[in-house]
Amino acid sequence: MTATPAAAAAGEKPTKSLDISKLLIEGRAFLALALIIVVFSLLSPNFLTVDNLLIMASHVAIFALLSMGQLLVILTGGIDLSVGSTLGFSAVIAGFLLRGVPLDVFGVTLYPNVFVSVLIAVLLGGLIGVINGVLVARFKVAPFVATLGMLYVVRGVALLMTNGRTINDISGDEGLGNTGIEWLGFNRVLGIPVGVLIMAVVALIIALVLARTTFGRWLYATGGNARAAELSGVPVKKVTVWVYVIAGLCSAIAGVILASTLTSASPTAGNTYELTAIAGVVIGGAALSGGRGTVRGTLLGAFVIGFLSDGLVLVGVSAYWQTVFVGAVIVIAVMLNSLEYGRPRRTKQPTAAPADATTTS
Repeated sequence: MTATPAAAAAGEKPTKSLDISKLLIEGRAFLALALIIVVFSLLSPNFLTVDNLLIMASHVAIFALLSMGQLLVILTGGIDLSVGSTLGFSAVIAGFLLRGVPLDVFGVTLYPNVFVSVLIAVLLGGLIGVINGVLVARFKVAPFVATLGMLYVVRGVALLMTNGRTINDISGDEGLGNTGIEWLGFNRVLGIPVGVLIMAVVALIIALVLARTTFGRWLYATGGNARAAELSGVPVKKVTVWVYVIAGLCSAIAGVILASTLTSASPTAGNTYELTAIAGVVIGGAALSGGRGTVRGTLLGAFVIGFLSDGLVLVGVSAYWQTVFVGAVIVIAVMLNSLEYGRPRRTKQPTAAPADATTTS
């Protein structure tokens, strides 16, 4: 039975055909990860071993924590360029505390335990997020400018604290009661690295917040249309501040895990990681304009970057070519995002049927 314009005007719904191109675009991160696993498994027999997968997952955990914090900021239509420097700063704070804090006035040196050192480092990461959020929400500074300035401030403070040198051997001394930092980087629970478990817990919490809480709805509303959300009673300024705080906390946790893995803290750690975090969010399908994105997609994006980088190292590709490949993946992801989000759909208005229109069978 063939429907004429009269039938369409009468309200009959046309049969929807399977749009393969749409499915490929929406599932691009999963397909890219599957392709990477297949290709590198063929190129290297060691790629798909359990031990190597766990090692790569440990590397991905750093990128994923940064990307999840960045996702929340991007969902509001903002951006945070300070996450990489916050990572390095938090690592330096933890290392500085574990090596001892000299109090020359009293002639003593304090050696905080691991829990206190990690807690202070993470809270300072959150404080950096507070400053970013206040600059953006209260003082109306453009997110790019505010967080770019904070990037330089935080990295400069880390360099001043260390005179530009790496703080080595932060494993502590049993006699001083400040040992145990390696637990985060090297220990495993049920065979899974602690860093990966922390990543999974953070991802689960953020996913539940976005899907099941009022704050999550406020966040998406803010990114969709901040002015309309504010008129609807959404506390846009408060939401904006909190997403930057969470991004700072995620960055600080990643910094502590990285310092634990290396048992050292470098003030330059995290250089360009802010771009990697943005790339993970974009590859995962989030819109840079805000309002669209998921934790699941962001995790897939982080795994795409991490597995691609480690796979290229495993097969002996030059570091310069690694940069080229990762950059190409990011460009392709942005192009696909523009295909999915860049063109608004036009709603076709039903046209009046001609007077002599009939339905044939």
